[in-house]
Amino acid sequence: MLLAQLLDRAGTGMWAASSVLYFTFVLGLDAGRIGFMLGAAAVAGIAGSPLAGHLAGRFPVRSLLIGCHLLRLGTLGALLVVTRFDVLLPLVAVTYLGDRAAKALEMLFATRVAGERRGTYQALSRSTANAGYAVGAGIAAAGLALGTPDAYRALILANAVSFLAAAALVWRTREPRAEGRVAAGAGDAAAGGAVGTGEAAAGHAANGEAANGEAVNGGAARADAAPGRTRAPSPWRDRGYLRFVLLDIPMSLDDSVLAVGLPLWLVVHTDAPHALVPAFLVINTVLVVVLQLRVSARFEQPRQAAEAVSVYGLTMLVCCVLLALSAGTGAVIASVALLAAAVLVTGAELLRSVSSWELAVSLAPEQARASYLGVAGMAMSVQKSAGPLLLTGAVMAGGPVGWLALGAGIAALSVVQRRSAVRRLDSLLAPPAPAVPSPSATHTG
Repeated sequence: MLLAQLLDRAGTGMWAASSVLYFTFVLGLDAGRIGFMLGAAAVAGIAGSPLAGHLAGRFPVRSLLIGCHLLRLGTLGALLVVTRFDVLLPLVAVTYLGDRAAKALEMLFATRVAGERRGTYQALSRSTANAGYAVGAGIAAAGLALGTPDAYRALILANAVSFLAAAALVWRTREPRAEGRVAAGAGDAAAGGAVGTGEAAAGHAANGEAANGEAVNGGAARADAAPGRTRAPSPWRDRGYLRFVLLDIPMSLDDSVLAVGLPLWLVVHTDAPHALVPAFLVINTVLVVVLQLRVSARFEQPRQAAEAVSVYGLTMLVCCVLLALSAGTGAVIASVALLAAAVLVTGAELLRSVSSWELAVSLAPEQARASYLGVAGMAMSVQKSAGPLLLTGAVMAGGPVGWLALGAGIAALSVVQRRSAVRRLDSLLAPPAPAVPSPSATHTG
């Protein structure tokens, strides 16, 4: 599975580096149409995660993941022969939809396979993904150096072939153990046993209680505990989990800061040399590969993951302060500040990848984990759509003050997210309340 991810991400790296140039120089699209098409595709991708989670509760994850790879193989193959914009638009949108669905399915696959060691698996997955992106970008650089239409087509074709190879590798894996019966605890005996996903989550009780006294699925979890009821709770009715997903969106803004904020801020608002821009990606790739396992080991438990959220907020605050200070300070100081910001935003990414992953799993009831993880995956999809607009339309438009406001906002919301997660964890891990004897039972005899 990790090798399949490597090939998938290598193809994605080639796509990221070459798609805009392919649309511009081969298909002849103007910037406005390209921007609209990619924006619409990003919005379509938001539906990929919840759709994958919904289907994963009904069909084998392995088969669905193979389907996502083959779907993208088909859409990218069609891009090589389609020239009409009205046909390109849905093709690219479906490609993005399949991409986000595949990532959600990979997350669910890892959760089922790795069990309590999912943090270690996630670290290996992240390192593998970054290595794949680097390989893909390197291949794309060689193709882009030629600058011919055939070279651009070859890169799109290579991306499509990478999905075919990834599908073949996934086909060779075994289906992870899906939702099955686990040992019943004291609070589950009345229901005849608990239904879970097969992976224990650090002592989670499958009582479905949400934070602040909210019951998962608006009380459905308690009703489901009644004899004869096995209906799984819905994430769309779980206010506590939806709050977590909503707050996870700003807790993922490091992605847009690295990809959009740092390069544009350097070019437009600082005196740092433009040649510094590639160094941001190099720093990010190297640090993620080297440090991801260590960071994951430090924050692998649910409560540790909740604490990592606060550290994330502080790290982003310092990063934003450095970006604010880099404006109007001269080339040398600006370069140092921007490179330090790149290190910090990478550190934030490492923390986010651990905390978001672990909390998304730990805060979800085991009997409905597939659908819950699908909803959790929406946070990154929404961030990828709205994050660049927030940075370019508000943060950078406000100059250094905009960065300070963004950093303070993320830090404040990280505190809210940590407290909310800890309360929900306390509720999930709380022992079931002892049964209260009925008055008739106390007066018998």
